Amino acid sequence: MYTSKNLLDSYKDMLGLEILSGETNLLRPIKLPEAHRPGLSLSGYLKNYVNQRILIFGNSEISYLKDLDKAIRLERLGAILTPATPLVIVAGKLPAPKELIDSCQKQQIPLFRSSLKTMELQSRLSYLLWEDFSPSMTCHGTLVEAFGVGVMIQGDSSVGKSEAALSLIERGHRLITDDAVKVRLREGLYLEGSGSDLTRHLIEIRGIGIINVAHLYGAVCVRDDKRIDMVIRLEEWDDKKFYDRVGLDEKYSDILGIKIPYHTLPVKPGRDVALLIETIVLNHRLKEMGYNSAKDFNIKLLETILKKNSKGKKASESVL
Repeated sequence: MYTSKNLLDSYKDMLGLEILSGETNLLRPIKLPEAHRPGLSLSGYLKNYVNQRILIFGNSEISYLKDLDKAIRLERLGAILTPATPLVIVAGKLPAPKELIDSCQKQQIPLFRSSLKTMELQSRLSYLLWEDFSPSMTCHGTLVEAFGVGVMIQGDSSVGKSEAALSLIERGHRLITDDAVKVRLREGLYLEGSGSDLTRHLIEIRGIGIINVAHLYGAVCVRDDKRIDMVIRLEEWDDKKFYDRVGLDEKYSDILGIKIPYHTLPVKPGRDVALLIETIVLNHRLKEMGYNSAKDFNIKLLETILKKNSKGKKASESVL
């Protein structure tokens, strides 16, 4: 549960926050990652008003309240400050009207003041809230960047994920994180992967131990986070299993509601896994540019079969 205390502890300095009242109500939950300026609502128009958003009072709102009679001021504040209101922030170090303080205390709503100007506060606060409210999960795997594409390498333990990543790093690609990938949904549109501070830039190689990629290969071979564009799963080669040899069937992995291209790569001694991953990545980039090798081959194959059938039909007709 995200609360006003979480917001204060995390971003007090960044947002220039101070508590005006409601120190005992900081555990009040914040349910929506939205910051709202209640200008229209203060005028008495409450249609479609959402009372679960953080309210920001800027210079316009404070000036408008001062121009109202005390009774109307209390009435308008009482209409927008409800038990569901999580937090009220006064921007620009403005003095909070007494009626606003009293209304917040009556509803047990924390009241903060920020040193930031109204628009800057609303923009920065909205961004931080969306960051904190973004769905996230942790996946087992290794995340690398190859040719600008974020590749999450997954597979059973000891299948060779870290070794494949190390080979890619030697070829000039980048490591984001090894073993555990923290995946976060960004803007509801794409996935971003990162690692923990504890294991940042570290990779585990069985028989060698923990190595620091940034120290061994240089800072250019690591980065802190990367958009995840595809998932490649490594698995032990199984002679009894059928593996796609053309590539017409495109598979996807669903992560946090986002579909990511998914490839299964069988590994066995003698196969250059890093080279194969690079090939998958380059082929993925070609597809994004509108060229699909498998589909192009399939079209040519069908055209060849059609031509042979047509020639065979003409030959049989000439014999008759």
